[in-house]
Amino acid sequence: MSAKQLVEFAWGLAATGKEFLWVIRPDLVDGEVPMLPPDFLTETAGRRMLATWCPQEKVLAHPAVGGFLTHCGWNSTIESLCGGVPMVCWPFFAEQPTNCKFCCDEWGVGMEIGGDVGREEVEAVVRELMDGEKGKNMRKKAEEWIGLAEKAMEHTCGSSELNLQIVINIVLLQHLHPSILAS
Repeated sequence: MSAKQLVEFAWGLAATGKEFLWVIRPDLVDGEVPMLPPDFLTETAGRRMLATWCPQEKVLAHPAVGGFLTHCGWNSTIESLCGGVPMVCWPFFAEQPTNCKFCCDEWGVGMEIGGDVGREEVEAVVRELMDGEKGKNMRKKAEEWIGLAEKAMEHTCGSSELNLQIVINIVLLQHLHPSILAS
């Protein structure tokens, strides 16, 4: 993220009037220490919480969380889906654009924000996510993912457990009896 993008996100969030938690890691801004405008800090006092780190999975599982800005890395995407939290997707590289496409176009739990963000776009997307009809539909679909995730992780018959057992069996079978899988 550039210093300019950080400032645009800040003023976009400020303009919404919404409460928010913003985790700003020390390495967030390319080659610089992240600096928020002093006026932003004054304007958002009492409705913001800033941190350099948080237990993301626990935060996303909290019922007070209404949305999540994410680059759509795999772990963040899974944690958001398991928590039933709709996403503002801002992908950059690797698997992020693919995950974003699934979140936005296939699963209906995400809204993509442009790469060169401006404060007006940030404000509009956050307002739509929190108060708009699209945001309402996204929350409903995101809540459905909680049940799907729980079912996938069921101990004896969930898809995650079954797939793990298949991988273990293949690896063990190949190690113990290489000729079995060669045929």
